[in-house]
Amino acid sequence: MRSILPLRRVPVVTSQWMRRIVCGGALTLTCAPAVAAAPVDPAGIGVTSATIQTLVRRVGHSVVQVVVSGYRPNGSGGGIVVARSRTIGSGVAIAEGGYVVTNAHVVAGAERIDLVLPDVDAEVAPLGRAAGRTTRARLVGLAPELDLALLKTDVNLPPVALATDGVRQGELVFAFGSPDGLRNSVSMGIVSAVARQVDPGNAVAYIQTDSAINPGNSGGPLVNANGDLVGLNTFIESRSGGSEGLGFALPVSVLGLAYPQLRDFGHIHRGAMGMSLQAISRGIREGLQLPDASGLIVSDVATGGPAAAAGIRTGDVVRAIDGHSIGDLSFEQLYRYWYALPPGERVDLTVWRDGDMWAAALDTVIAPHNCERPSLLEGLDDEIVEPLALFGQTLDGDEPGVLVTARIAGPTVDDVDLQSGDVIKSVNRSPVTTLLSLRDAIAAIGRGHTAVIQIERNGSLSYVEFER
Repeated sequence: MRSILPLRRVPVVTSQWMRRIVCGGALTLTCAPAVAAAPVDPAGIGVTSATIQTLVRRVGHSVVQVVVSGYRPNGSGGGIVVARSRTIGSGVAIAEGGYVVTNAHVVAGAERIDLVLPDVDAEVAPLGRAAGRTTRARLVGLAPELDLALLKTDVNLPPVALATDGVRQGELVFAFGSPDGLRNSVSMGIVSAVARQVDPGNAVAYIQTDSAINPGNSGGPLVNANGDLVGLNTFIESRSGGSEGLGFALPVSVLGLAYPQLRDFGHIHRGAMGMSLQAISRGIREGLQLPDASGLIVSDVATGGPAAAAGIRTGDVVRAIDGHSIGDLSFEQLYRYWYALPPGERVDLTVWRDGDMWAAALDTVIAPHNCERPSLLEGLDDEIVEPLALFGQTLDGDEPGVLVTARIAGPTVDDVDLQSGDVIKSVNRSPVTTLLSLRDAIAAIGRGHTAVIQIERNGSLSYVEFER
């Protein structure tokens, strides 16, 4: 019969004392001398960490914080109501000569754009001041359809290298920028999806990543493990307002095609086929009784455009372009037909209509564009009439007056019943013909007195009052 030693409590002691207790007990064990444990790094974590640090430092010299001052709609009141705002985003140098790309929504309503230059060597800012120099930037190119903007500064930042190979699902990527205004921030993740088309009516497919991307990261770079730019962080899907692992970046292939056009023309200078195409969803297929979901459906045809001249109608389905089936086209090829066709290029289409397939050929024309090079909203202060909390514009022609272009959010905005689109005709019977005459008429009214303002709204004249 085997005897069992009773359990007994062993005091909590150091490892050396424990070793002596165990070795001196009833059990016979071999006691090894105490030696220092050798460092173990089976996965090369130390090497990997050092490599990432080098990558972060190199890329960080190309990343800037974008600080935008201006006016943005605030969503309250009648008509257009704007408020003074300060927006923070990110940007990255894309070419020599001080060219920086960011998102169009970052610079929306900009009156002034400042870039906080990188200072990646100053890991801890001195107390009492923030590290980094600030320089002014000007807006030289804007593509709202891509949510892309090109800035230029006099500081020649080192451009980040553009990736030449496409990303792969599961690939390691790093997101740089200023989340919640915290400059010189970086997060790591993987590519969740290579080409995620968020809007069926838009050809742009985004890189989806689980790298932590938050407000303020917009316009910052997404780079691969080589430190090459693979995308521009553009938006997130979130219920909380913060990162939930659903970040989306504009692919570098789009940036490479758009950059020279934004630099040279200020907008996407492209050929147009004169029609709008969108993906065929399950609902569109069922509702329009299409045989399958292959191809792109024509949702609109411009009157007098190349597509109309070729006989294309709304409801037609484009099955192939230049002999390539729509399903076989890569995102880069599809993007080219949407945004990068040279004007005057011949495009051959295979079109399905009511069970029949037919060929259509069209020559692209220059896509219409309503404005020249973009400019900042500089000089807005000259249009402000502070006592009335409005932006105004002098009207030329036979019907003089001051057009209210927008109201300015604040305590005064509710004190006077003016809306964007109103035309101010007079103040206390004094005619108003210019912004200067409006300011003079308001200034002539003493504090505590009432100003009666005659306005034209929706074709009718009326009076509104305002107490100074």
